[in-house]
Amino acid sequence: MGKVLELHGINFAYDTRLILEDINLEVEAGEFLAVIGPNGGGKTTLLRLILGLLEPVGGTIKVFGQAPNKVRHLMGYVPQHGEFSKDFPVSALDVVLMGRLSPGSLFFRYSPEDYTAAYEVMNAVRVKELAEYRFGELSGGQKQRILIARALAAKPQLLILDEPTSSADNRVEQDIYELLSQLNKKITIIIVSHDLGFVSSYVTKVACLNRNLLVHNIEEISQDVIAELYRSSVDMIKHQCLL
Repeated sequence: MGKVLELHGINFAYDTRLILEDINLEVEAGEFLAVIGPNGGGKTTLLRLILGLLEPVGGTIKVFGQAPNKVRHLMGYVPQHGEFSKDFPVSALDVVLMGRLSPGSLFFRYSPEDYTAAYEVMNAVRVKELAEYRFGELSGGQKQRILIARALAAKPQLLILDEPTSSADNRVEQDIYELLSQLNKKITIIIVSHDLGFVSSYVTKVACLNRNLLVHNIEEISQDVIAELYRSSVDMIKHQCLL
């Protein structure tokens, strides 16, 4: 299968405050990894390191065997907040096409191939009919699908999502996870999530992060593991897929 991601001895600090300490993580091709943990535990920082947007103060990061900034074109990213003003005149198709932009592009004209790729991914995530709708007027679930399509437009081999369902209701959340489960048949996925219930029904491994990181196979995740991670007693509910 091959390794998509390798982190060895990663440390990261903002000024003198240590955020991540001795992080070791390997992700194989085809895996669906969830990163969970409390607010301030370093989850978004970890994603930014993987994307090459931050540099560690210690340790090594390899994505597809190279430094992250060398292979950004192989990674698709769905940020935690991807909102546009409701009145901003950008269509759903415009948002997806942004995924075709190259870093540093100033005067860029989309090619027929760009439009073909955009429509292909919109069709794959079932939002092609929304192409001409204004993005700001779409529902929360529709917006998330458009943002996922944008990340897929460049045909990445690794999809990284930072809490894509944080403001979604249960029905939309399940819908998004069903979509990601289908995408995982062709692409490796890393997702940050706060929803401990939905996680267990879809992912293959869970990385518990609170400055330090421990990786568990999904069957190893128990109430005791979660309580230790969050330093408190929590209830863990396993959601079954409702088909």
